[in-house]
Amino acid sequence: MIKNSTIYNGKVIHKRFKPKKHYFKYKVFSLLIDLDELISIHNKVKIFSYNKFNILSFYDIDHGPRNGNNLKQWVLENLKKINIKNENIKIRLLCYPRIFGYVFNPLSIFFIYDTEEKLIAILYEVKNTFGEQHTYIFKTDDNKNITNDCEKKFHVSPFIEMNCRYNFRILKPGKKLSVIIDQTDEEGKLLYASQDGIGEPLNNRNMLISYVTHPLMSFKVIVAIHYEAFKLWIKGIKLVRKKIKIKNNISFEK
Repeated sequence: MIKNSTIYNGKVIHKRFKPKKHYFKYKVFSLLIDLDELISIHNKVKIFSYNKFNILSFYDIDHGPRNGNNLKQWVLENLKKINIKNENIKIRLLCYPRIFGYVFNPLSIFFIYDTEEKLIAILYEVKNTFGEQHTYIFKTDDNKNITNDCEKKFHVSPFIEMNCRYNFRILKPGKKLSVIIDQTDEEGKLLYASQDGIGEPLNNRNMLISYVTHPLMSFKVIVAIHYEAFKLWIKGIKLVRKKIKIKNNISFEK
């Protein structure tokens, strides 16, 4: 039974404030997948498969340890490091699906719930175009509006220095989706990024509609990243040399 998984159709917005102003937006759809429902989604949604090629698909290897191992076990092992030892948790992962076998997720978010459906932790999984990944792990309270703050620990954009801070502002997933990230440096606000959406049940009809209205979304995301980077370069924003090479890091935040 598919009860806790949702499709969100909405848009992504980026606003850069300095040293040159820059703005873009594009339409996207995301899946909020209850990991315990993946098999049911695979069996009931014809154009979706789990760890198997289809028009839309979800692969364990795209997230967490990036080796195809069980994602729930990976989350549980990391939660123990912040003294959350409850084995009976629900994990809902907000991400883009693969489309015809390809996906790039700049940000995926693991929402962790206890048995009473109270939010107890959030994992922000950030990727860059070099195939690297960093996951920021936070304990959190069960509020409708969630705020998390931390230092930037991972090279993402070649046009932004490392000495920055992230402020995550999240609306607890429900009928509406809202993810906002404010990035600041020592001189103030540098970048605003957001994703919003309206939720619909994850079923055959809604999945097909989302795909038909965003048929090339996975490719559009990666093309948009490089196209917008080219425009920043044309505007004269200097490139920041990538100094550290990593593969898959984790930080436990307060």
